[in-house]
Amino acid sequence: MAFIIFVIFWACVLSLILFKVKSGRAAKWAKLFRIFTLIFSISTFTYWFIKKSAVGFVDNSVGLQVINKLPQALDFYMISVDHTASGELIPKHIGKIRPEYYRIEYLKMNKSDEYWIIGYLGKKNMVYFSQHSVPNKNIDQIVEVQNYINQSLKLSEMAKKQIDAYNYENAKLGIWVTLDFLLLFLNLVLLLRKNNK
Repeated sequence: MAFIIFVIFWACVLSLILFKVKSGRAAKWAKLFRIFTLIFSISTFTYWFIKKSAVGFVDNSVGLQVINKLPQALDFYMISVDHTASGELIPKHIGKIRPEYYRIEYLKMNKSDEYWIIGYLGKKNMVYFSQHSVPNKNIDQIVEVQNYINQSLKLSEMAKKQIDAYNYENAKLGIWVTLDFLLLFLNLVLLLRKNNK
């Protein structure tokens, strides 16, 4: 998705430049390009937001319920450990869970039989780390977070690096999306203003 967002950004910049073309055959092509850019961009973002907002149920997945029994709200992440040759660690943000509340995630465990749960108090303070195996992929998992523990300093350091990289990429993507929305808005206003005239 990052590549498409980058393409939308440059298409919107080009659309703003083409706004200056106002006469001749080139003006028609410029207007068509600008309209196509707007339609494509709005459709792409609509699809992306609907997909992100939909329930994350995955076929042949394991349900994971994380219950916060601690007196403070924690921000939880989950990392699934890929046991193929790549050995990749795949982070996912579960979300902030208040005391006595829970969140449900669906894990695609076709290449893995292990996951880690990480809890943060604030942005940088890791206060919980636990390692879990999935011996039977037909049984859903329930993790009750009842105390502040760190089961492995070595693994929690690896997890922290992965989560920092994951958050950095998400922040970078957020900046590009914001720029795209700004350019889309400018293009839409210029197109509608010209049409009204």
